[in-house]
Amino acid sequence: MSVPEHEQDGAPDWLDDLATKVRGYHGEGLPRRLRHRRVPPGVHTRPASVLMLMSGSLESGTGAPPADADVLLTQRATTLRQHSGQVAFPGGAADAGETDPVVTALREAEEETGLVPAGVQPLAVMPSLYIPPSGFMVSPVLAYWREPSPVRVVDEGETARVVRVPLRSLVDPANRFQVRYRMFFKGPAFSVEGMLVWGFTAGLLSALIAEAGWEQPWDTHDIRELNASLTEADAGVLDR
Repeated sequence: MSVPEHEQDGAPDWLDDLATKVRGYHGEGLPRRLRHRRVPPGVHTRPASVLMLMSGSLESGTGAPPADADVLLTQRATTLRQHSGQVAFPGGAADAGETDPVVTALREAEEETGLVPAGVQPLAVMPSLYIPPSGFMVSPVLAYWREPSPVRVVDEGETARVVRVPLRSLVDPANRFQVRYRMFFKGPAFSVEGMLVWGFTAGLLSALIAEAGWEQPWDTHDIRELNASLTEADAGVLDR
């Protein structure tokens, strides 16, 4: 699935190259950082979408994100059965009969954050990525927030926070490290807005930052235990 060409116009200069690369993933394959997200043979999956929604001035003058650029993230409620408390892009499972990942991403984002879909410009849809243990095949939708609208927590039973995180905070090497969970997982993480961003969302953000050419050298040897980092984030003392 791709965004029709007539709907791709309007990306700011600092997002245009990234959008072009994401469209090319369908022909050239995923970047190395995301190839482990392919679905294992014989595994039953369910379709879902997330909205990677970025806002900011149309022109940055440098190719890097402008000072006002941000990305919309949510923190899931701690009462949820799966991925509780995790920071995520707005999104969720496709409804019955829903086959367009852009439609799913916009509907879910509106339900979670109250954003107005008319102000969102979809730019590109990535190939679907597998998320265990939920079994979702997630189609990430890259979009530009052409006309930002107020956002909020719509349902406290599903969402604890809705945050517009500055892209410069995510790019800042001081906010980047890796987390490890026993022998099962090691991956990139971010400490932003008092939240620990890890797992699927951090992997996507890390790949996008690198693909866009925004990445600055950061200490990949700074590896922290996941549970300790989560405890520090909950206590508001997560080290930068």
